[in-house]
Amino acid sequence: MSKTLKVTLAGVEFDNPIMTASGCCGYGEELSDIFPLTRLGGLVTKSITLNPRLGHPPPRTAETASGMLNAIGLANVGVDAFIRDKIPFLAGRKTRIIVNVAGGSVDEYVEVCRRLNDVDGFDMIELNISCPNVDRGGIQFGSDPKLTEKVVREVKKVFSRPLIVKLSPSVTDITVIAGAAEAGGADVLSMINSVVGTAVDIHTRRPRLTNNKGGLTGPAIKPIALAMVAAVYEQCRLPIIGIGGIACWQDVVEFMLCGASAVQVGTALFVDPETPVKITRGLKEYLRTQKLNSLNDLVGKLEKY
Repeated sequence: MSKTLKVTLAGVEFDNPIMTASGCCGYGEELSDIFPLTRLGGLVTKSITLNPRLGHPPPRTAETASGMLNAIGLANVGVDAFIRDKIPFLAGRKTRIIVNVAGGSVDEYVEVCRRLNDVDGFDMIELNISCPNVDRGGIQFGSDPKLTEKVVREVKKVFSRPLIVKLSPSVTDITVIAGAAEAGGADVLSMINSVVGTAVDIHTRRPRLTNNKGGLTGPAIKPIALAMVAAVYEQCRLPIIGIGGIACWQDVVEFMLCGASAVQVGTALFVDPETPVKITRGLKEYLRTQKLNSLNDLVGKLEKY
């Protein structure tokens, strides 16, 4: 039997398990100048909201040990301009396209997804539930099981294609939130989103981000992500997309052994935009040396002590 990197999530087949993480390649145009997007399993757009957002003023990124902080503030063109100006480009790419959606209320999530439901040119939505709910005093959707289940359930009423729910690590027990997303009708889980952190300029005595804090990403959070993926894999039946510090093919194998069926690459793109291409080469060689026919043979095969 021939070796294959193909994976299937919620009935959607991907040529390989490597996707971009939301926010790390805009709407795809920039990355397409570096390598053909067909080399990706899938491209995940930056977060789309109902109305355009300028985001936070700079500085909104800061390098840290083994990672980076960002507080972009969901800067994006808004759903109407996204449909008009960005979807035509994405629709012409021969790779899977996933639109990340964010919102400040259940109604906003629902309205963005309702408008996208009638649009061709992409395959799935990834719901970013790490956003503060303005109707509930700023509590994150992804930190409250009831809110998680509600927003997923309401979106499923208006969006007919598969729905990925992106989980936040800023919770006491991520398996509870995963269960709530599953109960609401999620088709796939992606995890983890960034970890809250800050950095300080000792000369100005100010934070290095104008938002005062931001999301920590990169290799520094990989151990957290692996532990959470393993925990959710044991408790939940949904396929998992692993996220957090993936920079080489060995990282992908770790995530798959812990239970991920696919992965997203984010911060590593800023270091080397060709990281996804290099990872797929490494995975092919790993299959050969391990005498495996498919990456699916690795999923959840972690042997615990």
